[in-house]
Amino acid sequence: MATKENDQIIKENTCETKMGLPCFLEAVTSIFKTWSISNKCCGEHVLLEKVCHSALVKRTLENPLFKDLNPAKIIAKSIQTWNNCLALINSPSPSV
Repeated sequence: MATKENDQIIKENTCETKMGLPCFLEAVTSIFKTWSISNKCCGEHVLLEKVCHSALVKRTLENPLFKDLNPAKIIAKSIQTWNNCLALINSPSPSV
């Protein structure tokens, strides 16, 4: 997907305002450096919605700073991070 298309999706869905910067950075780190993401940031990440998640990851991959990364591996990691956060948010809370 071209940068213009990703930018349009991000703009139309107000993606950049749906998640706080600290959690956004934590999510990006989780995807691009295979670190973990906190429960709090998973919650914010899921509120971002899948369409925003995908467009932001693809736009980041188009950045020349990330040209040496394997796009297929990053997309797979982004899907894994999304699914893990979705499962965490949708799982029942443990009883106290």
